[in-house]
Amino acid sequence: MNNKNLSIATLMEQSGVKFGTSGARGLVDAMTDRICFAYTCAFLNYLNAEGMISTGDSVAFAGDLRSSTPRIMAAVCKAAIECGYKPVNCGFIPSPAIALYGLHQGIATIMVTGSHIPDDRNGIKFNRPDGEILKQDEAGIRQQLIVLDESLFDGDRFVQSPRLPEVDDSASEFYVQRYLNCLGHDALSGLYVGVYEHSGVARSLLVRILEGLGARVVRLGFSDAFVPVDTEAIRSEDVALARRWSKEHALDTIVSTDGDGDRPLISDEHGQWLRGDVAGILCADYLKATWVVTPVSSNSALELSDKFAGVKRTRIGSPFVIEAMQSLLRQGRNAVVGYEANGGFLTADSLLLDGGELAPLPTRDAMIVILTILLHAKRQGLRISELVRQLPPRYTYSDRLKAFPTELSQRMLARFQTGEPAADIQTVESEFKNTFGSVSTIDHTDGVRITFFDGDIVHIRPSGNAPEMRCYTESVSEARAQEMNKICINLLEGWRTR
Repeated sequence: MNNKNLSIATLMEQSGVKFGTSGARGLVDAMTDRICFAYTCAFLNYLNAEGMISTGDSVAFAGDLRSSTPRIMAAVCKAAIECGYKPVNCGFIPSPAIALYGLHQGIATIMVTGSHIPDDRNGIKFNRPDGEILKQDEAGIRQQLIVLDESLFDGDRFVQSPRLPEVDDSASEFYVQRYLNCLGHDALSGLYVGVYEHSGVARSLLVRILEGLGARVVRLGFSDAFVPVDTEAIRSEDVALARRWSKEHALDTIVSTDGDGDRPLISDEHGQWLRGDVAGILCADYLKATWVVTPVSSNSALELSDKFAGVKRTRIGSPFVIEAMQSLLRQGRNAVVGYEANGGFLTADSLLLDGGELAPLPTRDAMIVILTILLHAKRQGLRISELVRQLPPRYTYSDRLKAFPTELSQRMLARFQTGEPAADIQTVESEFKNTFGSVSTIDHTDGVRITFFDGDIVHIRPSGNAPEMRCYTESVSEARAQEMNKICINLLEGWRTR
């Protein structure tokens, strides 16, 4: 046996596979067998040291449909075995399904997924027995020193490729029954729903649940190759497809998810995709939530709707949303939910859904958003576009600049974050005043969120998952929000040469 002591913090710096807002992510070439094995060992060792799991416990894992996922799942499985745990292969299922299973079983779970990012990248999401790892857990994992048996590897690859155990369908079945048991078999009867299958791992379960609730379903756009669907920056081809399918089939809606099934896509009857932060408001309203947690980037129609007892704004990323939800529960609040601008929805405590009790699922879920919006529209006898028009007229739009170095993003935004409010406003106005007017306020919760005196909003921040610069805009009309975003993207493009 050839043992070697390894520092996870050092591995993260050397490999480039670091924690983002949704677990460890990196280029597939960097996510070698050795790296993925080491990170999984560090996660399990950390949980064991914190008394959250014990040697011999089961550890469940699953993955999405991108091409590198099976290899990384094998590394995760091998690590669990070598660390003394019993691996449970839950197959290719959505992130919320594996997380729900872990909560129900009281075991650690691991999801191999890059979510919406391209196929040349992947990631690993770690869940404690009580839910997602939070920022303090990431720090604890990063600080781990592990003893690695180098005889398992030939360079960065396994000497002998591990074989995955047979798939256990318990997790996917439990997820499906979460919704079928809560709602009647005719809950969605009379609705004609298109399911955009592309390569999302939730596609088959989505069809099964919709049909199980009485909807008539047509399957659309199946793909064997991975399609990087980002619900915050929807591709122009997906916009065109939805409009064409809606017209061809006379659909009530088209629904889908991102790659790992935690972010929803849902359209109105015209094939117009809803923004995730609008979908979140409608979902929270139908669930009769009292307190809502959402990142600073989400649509301000949430507060303007006056539907909720309180709203808490956070940094972008589910760990921050979860921490704020937990804080509200400690304060004695109930019916606490959260959502992100990408549409992923989280529930902190038990809620009633059409008379059935819905157990908490404090991780992003796409299914609950899709179902509640369809139920919401059906109960009110409205088309989805009419449901959306009941909200205050605030419109958001977002886009991103790819291959935008994180170091450049941080350097440019630092000019607006000096700690001197007057100086920050002056610097922001030097960039944006000629285009958007005078600045009212600047919010530094996450990146730089600028509110102008006419109410328009520009929010720019580096992505937490990839070398990208994201831009969010908000205004009183959809056309204005899109126009603002295009202008901002052009301005940010100019930063590359500075």
